[in-house]
Amino acid sequence: MTSEHSWHVVAGFGAHIKSTGTTLSILYKGEQKEFPLPSVRHLLLVGGHNIHTSAVTRLLRQGSSISFFDADGTPVGMLNPFGSDAGSEIREAQRTHMPHTFARVIVQTTLKSRLLAIERTENQLGETLFYKGEQEILHNILSELENLITMDELRRVHKLAGDMYFEIMARSLPPELGFRRRTNQPHQDPVNAMLSLGYAMLFGNVIVSVIGAYLDPDHGLLREGERSLVTDLIDPLKTTMVDAAVFSIARAGLINGRYEVSTKRCHLNEEVIDALIAALRASINQEIIDDNVLSLSQAVMEEGPFFLAYQISGIQNDSVLQSR
Repeated sequence: MTSEHSWHVVAGFGAHIKSTGTTLSILYKGEQKEFPLPSVRHLLLVGGHNIHTSAVTRLLRQGSSISFFDADGTPVGMLNPFGSDAGSEIREAQRTHMPHTFARVIVQTTLKSRLLAIERTENQLGETLFYKGEQEILHNILSELENLITMDELRRVHKLAGDMYFEIMARSLPPELGFRRRTNQPHQDPVNAMLSLGYAMLFGNVIVSVIGAYLDPDHGLLREGERSLVTDLIDPLKTTMVDAAVFSIARAGLINGRYEVSTKRCHLNEEVIDALIAALRASINQEIIDDNVLSLSQAVMEEGPFFLAYQISGIQNDSVLQSR
């Protein structure tokens, strides 16, 4: 467990936020929580809430920032103290830091999480999912990562391992669902549709933490482009925070007769969506997300190793490489 982060998230609707000279008070669904005001360096409001101007003034006066997001985690705007450029130092360090070491951790941890997910599924079903040679290929990729010296090589094996993972996991599902591999939107099968919904929820959780740590969400480690850092950071978390819930629902037959495939896309009915969202709220672990983001922010500032954790059956697993 890394040290405590300094951003605080208020998500949902209807919270009442106020402060005294020393304390930030949040009343939400009848529960009152209080935090020492100096400990809140970045307040992140997701959804619709009521905040007193006194709380805004005191936070800004002490040098803290306040960020606003739509309910799905889409960034809307940020308030910073007058004349300040909050987070400029860490973003500059992020942009100038060589990404290869960080990218290798992402590829390594993602592959480990996927191998464990396949193993866990095999144990649950009592059958082998690998075809001949596939397991060896994935383990060879894992063992050879230290020898890959270019970003293109890392991206290539990351995509190869990801494609293989979904094709292998597809064998655990009823064939009539039509899921063979991960596809681009619009999806023509319910499993891909559920995966995309789950990844969107996970994306929203991660981008809030990334902005809370003042990192640039558009400056990726493995990828490039808009929101690339967020996409990088969700990769190791997908198997346990999204895939496990989706594949479990699919294998249990809970989507049978509860979706329609048109000429354009697959439509999930509200019953499936509600069941999936409930499962995802239980499986998306914000503590692990915050720890991973904090680890990255410390690593780019040369204050510690880059550490990525994920969760399998309630057991926290991790991959660590010293940033250098």
